[in-house]
Amino acid sequence: MEYIAVLAPSVVVGLLFWFAMKAIFNADKSERQAEARAQEEAGFGIAKPADGSTPSK
Repeated sequence: MEYIAVLAPSVVVGLLFWFAMKAIFNADKSERQAEARAQEEAGFGIAKPADGSTPSK
């Protein structure tokens, strides 16, 4: 039973850290998707080829 009492705080802190990092990465992913959609709607998402021709769809 001593082992559980010794390891429990580390496990709890590790789980809290994991959930916090997961939330941060999910928020970043959502923000990047929203930014990409906004740029696409504004017309900045279409890259021009180096030779100056128009891109085909």
